[in-house]
Amino acid sequence: MANFSFDVVSEVDLQEVDNAVNQAAKELSQRYDFKNSKSSVAFDRKEKKVTLIADDEFKLRALTDILATRLAKRGVSIKAFKFKEPEKAFEGYLRQIVDICMGIDKERGKELAAIVKGLGLKVQVQIEGEKIKVSSAKKDDLQAVIAHLRGLDFSLPLSFCNYR
Repeated sequence: MANFSFDVVSEVDLQEVDNAVNQAAKELSQRYDFKNSKSSVAFDRKEKKVTLIADDEFKLRALTDILATRLAKRGVSIKAFKFKEPEKAFEGYLRQIVDICMGIDKERGKELAAIVKGLGLKVQVQIEGEKIKVSSAKKDDLQAVIAHLRGLDFSLPLSFCNYR
């Protein structure tokens, strides 16, 4: 009897993040309320960080909104971003680092596995590093798991791949 499976992962398309940051920087240069401002937004692909620099707290909040809007329009979930506390930078400016979370950590993996097992379907759940493999003899059970996980408001953006 054939066994079917899929992987639950939490990944972010870094090219889409790069595009969203570039769009946010372009909007920043065109907005009137940021005229003569040293505010900026930068993306470090290697470190998986976005750095926001603003003149004051109001502009930092506006810059965060611009970035969140651009990310949403490009289909990138804001749940994958961890906003750190703003810190003082040069000459009284504020700097905020935004980490991009990739992968499912052990704690959340166990939480997801418990949710899937709690459905009462005949599926096997394995935590494999930063992804979770769900397998079953019935495709219908796997589709029910995917539908349930999509309906959850989980703390990470979930995507499904390697459906066999």
